[in-house]
Amino acid sequence: MRVAGRGVMALVAVSVMGVTGAAWYGENSLDQGFTRSGAIAPEDQSLDGDINMLLIGLDTRKDLNGNDLPKEILDQLHAGDGTEGGYNANSLILVHIPKDMKNIIAFSIPRDDYVPVSGIPGYDHAKIKESYGLKKFAVEQKLENAGMTDKVELERQGREAGRTSIVQTVKALTGVPINRFAEISLAGFYDLATALGGVDVCLNHAVDDSYYSGANFPAGPQHLDGSDALAFVRQRHGLDNGDLDRTHRQQAFLTSVANELKGSGTLTNPSRLKQLMDVAHKDVVLSDGWSLTDFATTLGRAGSPTVEFRTLPVLRYDTVDEQDVNVIDPVAIKKTVREAFGVAAPAVPNAPKTTPTSTLDVVNASGTPGIAAKVSKLLGAKGFPTGDVANATSSDGTTSTIYYGSGADADAKQLADMLGGLPVSPSSSVNDGHVKLVVGADLDTSALDPSTATTTTAPSSTTSPTTSTGSTATTTTVDDGSPDSGKPVATTIGSKIPCVN
Repeated sequence: MRVAGRGVMALVAVSVMGVTGAAWYGENSLDQGFTRSGAIAPEDQSLDGDINMLLIGLDTRKDLNGNDLPKEILDQLHAGDGTEGGYNANSLILVHIPKDMKNIIAFSIPRDDYVPVSGIPGYDHAKIKESYGLKKFAVEQKLENAGMTDKVELERQGREAGRTSIVQTVKALTGVPINRFAEISLAGFYDLATALGGVDVCLNHAVDDSYYSGANFPAGPQHLDGSDALAFVRQRHGLDNGDLDRTHRQQAFLTSVANELKGSGTLTNPSRLKQLMDVAHKDVVLSDGWSLTDFATTLGRAGSPTVEFRTLPVLRYDTVDEQDVNVIDPVAIKKTVREAFGVAAPAVPNAPKTTPTSTLDVVNASGTPGIAAKVSKLLGAKGFPTGDVANATSSDGTTSTIYYGSGADADAKQLADMLGGLPVSPSSSVNDGHVKLVVGADLDTSALDPSTATTTTAPSSTTSPTTSTGSTATTTTVDDGSPDSGKPVATTIGSKIPCVN
């Protein structure tokens, strides 16, 4: 067996999914044992041989039918009695595998990134982790109001809507298409680590988070069983960089599982392999049309390409309505991910394709006096009917965003394209037939007029966007230093497990 190449598969997918061993073992029929989802957009199914894979770690205490997990499992998860949590996508890793297999890149997406969302009643922004659960709840409520009472079917349709929502949200944030995804729950992490006989990790410092995650470990290298491995990847309290350090924990977990699969003989041990596949079939959801057997065969021919882990950058930490959020620069994130994945940015038009009919209101959240008036004048010269110009309020946020009222969606999209792909959201607080442009310090207006180009800087204002359409958020900046996403981690299978906070 070409375990080196197969180890890469373990690193980028199997570590989360627990599936590849069987594919490597040549059991084509085992591809049929997974719950499947149609959340991938039809236009993204084929990317000319490349794979952009979203790995979703779902923080739920339920099984795939919506039933509570057995108490003995909940006790091992150290995650409460089943009433806590919801359906948050607390682990999000976007992996790019180029068709030449030369360099695999994986971006961890911090779960508290505050992003625009669409198609979720009552919300135009949310933490990215919440786009799954909020959409699931909204769809289930609609189905129940229409008379559906089958709890299993409600769960199935609600989760499918949640998967579609999180895929679309990550796609909108990163600016790249997604053609594969895998979802695993808390219980799946535990089951996977247990089936492997535990995992090796290394900590820079001793930690004691017994009250929250259950993590209580000394410094240095150590072997963790399934329960402790889950605590290891869940801990965020008491870490130097909070959730950003937790993304490094998840990356280290992936590396450790890949090494375990390579070195333990699991792939050539029918008994252990069956145990691993039983876990996968019980806990994992895969996108439709994804043949793991074909995928593993292709990767197995690739030898040992490099794998680089990165974490998407955060500008600063804020609180919105007493909830911790990460303020980010969506334009800079798109640029970073597209360059890393080798995806060309779409051509930026310098004028609208069709004559705008919506009134454009512009508000200044940049801290630079007069910039809103200048941008309004420039866009007016491009054909947008000019409306109000004002300073931003606390509900407008500090990063550049476009909101629109009823009937103005097409013009909002045209404006977003002209400004390099700004986030676009409907809002009931914007008048019908109006588009509202929030000009933040991150806005680059060079596509409109090179002489007015601005540089991307961290917003200095202490405000953040609304949490729900029409509501005003109370925001306080947390002065705890600049967020540290850490240096990229480059690895190959079989290398030393990285030490993390």
